[in-house]
Amino acid sequence: MRILKEFKIPNIKFPKLKMESITEIDEQTIKEHSEKKRHIKYETKNFKTVKEIFEFATTQYKDEIFMLEKFDHKEPFTEIKYSKYREDVIALGTGLNKILNLKDKRVIIIGENTYHWYISYMAMLCGTGIAVPVDKELPPNEIENVIKRSKASAIIYSQKKKEVIKKIKENLPEVEYFIGMYDDEPIQDREVGLNYIIEQGKRIVNSGDDSYMKIEIDPEEFKVLIFTSGTTSKAKGVMICNRNLAQNVNVIGAYVYLDEHDRLFSVLPLHHTYESSIGFLLPMSVGASIAVCEGLKYIVPNLKETKPTAILAVPLLIENLYKKINENIKKSKKDKVVKSMIYLTNALKGVNIDIKRKVFKEILENLGGNLRIVVSAAAPIDMKVGKWLQDIGISFLQGYGLTETAPISALTPEYDPRVGSAGKAVTCAEIKIDNPNENGEGEILIKSETLMLGYYEDEEATKEVIEEIDGQRWFHAGDIGYLDEDGYLYITGRSKNVIVTQNGKNIYPEEIELLLGDVQEIKECMVYGKEEEKSKELTISVKVIPDYEKIEQIHGKGLSEEEIRKIIWNEIKKVNKKLTSYKAIKNLEIKKDEFEKTTTMKIKRFAELQKDKK
Repeated sequence: MRILKEFKIPNIKFPKLKMESITEIDEQTIKEHSEKKRHIKYETKNFKTVKEIFEFATTQYKDEIFMLEKFDHKEPFTEIKYSKYREDVIALGTGLNKILNLKDKRVIIIGENTYHWYISYMAMLCGTGIAVPVDKELPPNEIENVIKRSKASAIIYSQKKKEVIKKIKENLPEVEYFIGMYDDEPIQDREVGLNYIIEQGKRIVNSGDDSYMKIEIDPEEFKVLIFTSGTTSKAKGVMICNRNLAQNVNVIGAYVYLDEHDRLFSVLPLHHTYESSIGFLLPMSVGASIAVCEGLKYIVPNLKETKPTAILAVPLLIENLYKKINENIKKSKKDKVVKSMIYLTNALKGVNIDIKRKVFKEILENLGGNLRIVVSAAAPIDMKVGKWLQDIGISFLQGYGLTETAPISALTPEYDPRVGSAGKAVTCAEIKIDNPNENGEGEILIKSETLMLGYYEDEEATKEVIEEIDGQRWFHAGDIGYLDEDGYLYITGRSKNVIVTQNGKNIYPEEIELLLGDVQEIKECMVYGKEEEKSKELTISVKVIPDYEKIEQIHGKGLSEEEIRKIIWNEIKKVNKKLTSYKAIKNLEIKKDEFEKTTTMKIKRFAELQKDKK
């Protein structure tokens, strides 16, 4: 079984709070904040290709910082300017084309988030070939399978993947080059260093060769191949073109304002479209900087050192930060003070006086001090978490989309976020509900300029999810939801996860899992319909990983497995009282090992259920 250990949330710690209660609010402070108006122009852009974005950003913002990365944990973050990034991308693209003859060929990119990943991806999109970003956490046999399926001519890999590549190299005679990031070695057999290609490319460019930047990019041309995580079935290859990616950048500006003064914190893997599009191409298009997190165990010190203004994250990470901060507030005996401050500042905000960031400055300092936007996507999140972030002065936004929509389809506007909603359709998309029930719920259909070209070498699978209606391509997202009267989308479940009872009732596991998320004794859980022998009826069941540390704190040490089971079952019975009878959990399984997950920390339901069948 594959466990993505890198994305196991660490024990995050924050310093004790010293917050004092506010007995009076200075009149001058109220006057200053009530008069401050943030004049923002929300607007769409009109980039047709990623190369246009690159050309614009690296010339317009050449003296600004493009990214910050720690190449040595003991050293400060290294700052890299847009001018340096431009030079390296053009040099690498030129070298890949002229020296390795990789023009129009497929190239795997595998490794952790690092400067050479950003260079490699951009070099491919601006004029080399087809980029194939691969999940670095895949086991060797799956990496080998993706390389063969994609018909890759070269592999760009990080030093941490060197041993894995070495193991499978002999099984890949069709691969022409194995290119090591941060490696200076010249071409030897099929091995070559990325630094060597960059340096040779610079020599070619400096000799007067500008052929790379003269390459014209067709917005509709297949340029990126991404294999889905396969949470419910075998991974499919998603074919993406420049138009798909450029439209992600174009439409965000209508809902969220970013400029060259912003800094995004990169914590999610770049092979995922969520991070590579919204966390990379979007900030680049406005001249913002990107701070690369060293790893989840360094998230708090990295936030404090780089002081980002925005972060893209998955619910598990956001919820963990929420829990740890609130545990710290209680330990500091400041929970009553914070609660009264939230009540007071919400009342003031209701009359257009927003002093939240001043009042909650000490809490915000734990997250770097400048964080103003948190975007959650990839899975449902408890509404109280988003509401709390809003309460302390951070805009909590939710995005919705899939790899097949490259990925953004809907987003909550920062000027009207509506916690609990996945947002409104972005300006290049339209969302509708297929065959809605009496509550307006049905499968989500998406028509968008970001919609993939199709599944790689799988026309049948493409036809299964893309339906032509009145000459328009509509994508069957597989998610269940409804639209409110203002066009805001609410996700209530996933059709592939839906539990259908014998009397035709539909039960969405995510709805029950959100309620179980409030149980302190439960670390993680997965609700599913358990097939009973000699019966067609499904029993609503839950697999639970107990939070042993929390159980010990609340119930004491030395508890037997049966006692722990009883504690959790009693909590489940309390949750059942909040559910209609047919949704009530009837069976509990205490899980001894970790859930198998995707890189965005979603449980692979299909894989977990397959284990039971075996």
